[in-house]
Amino acid sequence: MKLQDLTIKEFLEKTASGAAVPGGGSSSALNAAVAASLTSMVANLTIGRKSHAGVEGRMKEIIREMEEKRTFFVNYIDRDAETYSKVMEAYTLPKETDKEETIRTEQIKEAMKKASLVQMEIAEHAFSIMDTIIETVQKGNRNAATDGMLGLMACRGAVMGALLNVRINISTIRDSAFVSSLTEKCDRVERDTIARERSMIDWVKSNL
Repeated sequence: MKLQDLTIKEFLEKTASGAAVPGGGSSSALNAAVAASLTSMVANLTIGRKSHAGVEGRMKEIIREMEEKRTFFVNYIDRDAETYSKVMEAYTLPKETDKEETIRTEQIKEAMKKASLVQMEIAEHAFSIMDTIIETVQKGNRNAATDGMLGLMACRGAVMGALLNVRINISTIRDSAFVSSLTEKCDRVERDTIARERSMIDWVKSNL
C-alpha cells in the first residue's frame, strides 16, 4: 500500500515507528500538501461573498492551481520514500573486494543524488506556492486568514525541511559541480522563503 493511501493515524504511527520511511522527506511533502489544501480552503470560503466579487475569478484559478500542487505533493510522499529506499538498498551492497567496494560507492552516490533531487523538487515546488498563499490571505476572506497563515507556516516548514534534507544528503556526495549547484539553489530558496515569511508576519500584525 502506498503511504498516501494510509489513514492519518496509520501514517503517523508508521512515521513514529522508527522505520526508515516515511521520514522527514515524506513529511515535508505532506506539509506542502496541507499548505495547498488550506489555501484552497481560504479561496473556497471567499467565493460567493459579495464583498469579494472582484477576486472571485482569481480565487477559482487559485483553487485549480492548488489542486494540481496538492496532487504533486501527495505523490511525492511516496516518491521520496521510494528514492530513500534505494539509498538504503545501496548501503546493503557487498564490499568484500575492491571491485565490490567501488560499485557500492558509486551506487550510493547515484542514489543519494536522486534522493537529493527529489527533495529539491519538493522544496522548489513548495516555495513556488508561497506567493499564491500570501495573495490568497491578503485578498481572501479575512475570517479565514488564520487558516491561510497556517498554510504559509506549513509551506515554510515543507521548504526548510526539504532543504535540510538536501544539505545533509549532498554533504556525503563527492561531485563538486553537483554539490555546488544544489548548494546555490538551497541558499537562494532558503533566503527567499524566510523573507516572504517575515514580510507576511509583519503584514498580519498591521492588517488583522
